[in-house]
Amino acid sequence: MDLSTRALQYLAGRLRARRRAIGTRWRRLPVGNQALLVLAHLRCGDTYAQLATGFRIGTATVYRSIREAIDVLAALAPTLDEAMKTVRTKAFAILDGTLLPIDRIAADTPYCSGKHKRHGMNVQILTDPFGRFLWASPALPGSTHDLTAARTHGIVDALAEAGVKCWADKEYQGAGRPVRVPFRGRRLKRWMRLHNSSHAKIRCLGEQAMATLKGRRLLRKLRCSTNRITDIVKAVVVLQHAST
Repeated sequence: MDLSTRALQYLAGRLRARRRAIGTRWRRLPVGNQALLVLAHLRCGDTYAQLATGFRIGTATVYRSIREAIDVLAALAPTLDEAMKTVRTKAFAILDGTLLPIDRIAADTPYCSGKHKRHGMNVQILTDPFGRFLWASPALPGSTHDLTAARTHGIVDALAEAGVKCWADKEYQGAGRPVRVPFRGRRLKRWMRLHNSSHAKIRCLGEQAMATLKGRRLLRKLRCSTNRITDIVKAVVVLQHAST
């Protein structure tokens, strides 16, 4: 299993500070083992039963350890206002949305994405020109359109207020002046095709960041409560910052 040493040390340090803050005297898992357990879960998507067997502890201990670590990391995730302060120092930002698959039945209509033909949660991601994560939005039901999600989270208004240019795909058509999107249609003029080509070259860096996010097996099919997905995504973004 390939894990970042920086991320492991960062998480262990945060968990150690958490234990000092609440006055913990003894735990079944040392701080380093708890950090390794959490990273294994987020990276490989191992179930609680598998982790309990591997670390020779109870399933309840695994659950508590992972939940505690995710809560600690999610609290450190940057807010949209903090992300906008960072965006102002960049030439531009890249906005993209993704669907995180979940295990829901067909009756759960709000979670079904018509575009992807599957159940999931919609998450919006802001990256810098080099494809580094700046901010991850709260998760919304998969039936939410990317443009609707961006407006719901206040991303479009925040970009306009900050005066920052943002590159996005065709799903954000009509977002407004701050958001640059490619031209739509089959029979485009030559200059429009050239514009779309240069636009794609810029936006592909955001796609790389999204691929990094999807590289974590846990996010390829989430089996937890939908109320926990926001914190999980935020925890992943914080760990990504720590490892780079």
